[in-house]
Amino acid sequence: MQSCFFCRVIGGEEPAVWVEREEHAVAFAPLADSALAPGHTLVVPVHHSRDLMSADPVALSSTMALAQRVSRAMVGALGATGVVLLQASGADAGQSVPHLHLHVVPSWPDDATIHWPGTPSAHVYDGDPHAALAEMFE
Repeated sequence: MQSCFFCRVIGGEEPAVWVEREEHAVAFAPLADSALAPGHTLVVPVHHSRDLMSADPVALSSTMALAQRVSRAMVGALGATGVVLLQASGADAGQSVPHLHLHVVPSWPDDATIHWPGTPSAHVYDGDPHAALAEMFE
């Protein structure tokens, strides 16, 4: 998909600092001005998938497996004591590039950053949201 920035990166049309390239998923550094921590890495399926909801099982499993290996590398190579995995699907969730991607962000005790939402959603759902979710699986 030529209009997709990540597809152009994967295709070699945009520059990238590669961490790993595999058959179904790749890992590379984000743009320098958007890095959340030293070693912050994007993990992306090779096959274009708009978001989590539209990705096929191979894209999902390959992307998550590579994110796990990147996380382990962050602990081993960078001395990270933990990692934060960030993913947004849909513009209202904050997704800025319409290609499924995971942000793998290393963490250390001296970070003083919080990678968790500070305030809960203000959206009100009339009824039991978990019961509604469970009904979708029946």
